[in-house]
Amino acid sequence: MGDHMSDDAIRLRAVSRRYGTGGAAVTALDEVSLAFPRGTFTAVMGPSGSGKSTLLQCAAGLDRPTSGSVTLGGTELTGLGEAALTRLRRERVGFVFQAFNLLSALTAEQNVALPLRLAGRRPKKSEVREALQRVGLGDRVRHRPAQLSGGQQQRVALARALITRPEVLFGDEPTGALDSKTGRDVLGLLRGMADRDGRTVVMVTHDPVAAAWADRVVLLVDGRVDGELTGAGAADIAAYMTRLEAAPC
Repeated sequence: MGDHMSDDAIRLRAVSRRYGTGGAAVTALDEVSLAFPRGTFTAVMGPSGSGKSTLLQCAAGLDRPTSGSVTLGGTELTGLGEAALTRLRRERVGFVFQAFNLLSALTAEQNVALPLRLAGRRPKKSEVREALQRVGLGDRVRHRPAQLSGGQQQRVALARALITRPEVLFGDEPTGALDSKTGRDVLGLLRGMADRDGRTVVMVTHDPVAAAWADRVVLLVDGRVDGELTGAGAADIAAYMTRLEAAPC
């Protein structure tokens, strides 16, 4: 499991990510240093093109930084080979995306069991059902995605992300496709995962109301950390975003 002496679930040190070369090179992240303490819920915000998704992908080991280092629970990701990185993502990290990414031919319980089967484990029916019960879908185990609402599909995706008991849960606009009430339900589940289960949640969002559920909001501009807000309400977060978007380039 690596060295758990640190209280940070993830630490980025001077992480840069550049795409392309020469005149066509784009710097998506520029020397970003950030720590995500265990058991906290962080929202990452910023104008379009500020590097939010790249930050998430580098922190989760989905993308490799051009320079700098990423440590997850004491394990340095930058030195890992592809197979070790895949295993780490599968066993220690959970993902929830805006587009749910469920397999349409599989039932809710089969979708939730998939990460365990991919890891070569035979899922116990009881743990799969328990994961679906946790997200309020104990009565929908045999339903396929087409028979579920958007909010129910997102909750299946959440149960699937949690089945491996990940140290860190990453969300990329997890409420982006949901109406506000359903979005609140999903955010409440994410909040509970940090508070009750001690999971570390990192969520990219453009929505100040969603971001207000987090302990802190990290704001990115042009691939750099512009600032942080702690315990801020939606109105303060919206005002900060408006100021960022109005700033001259």
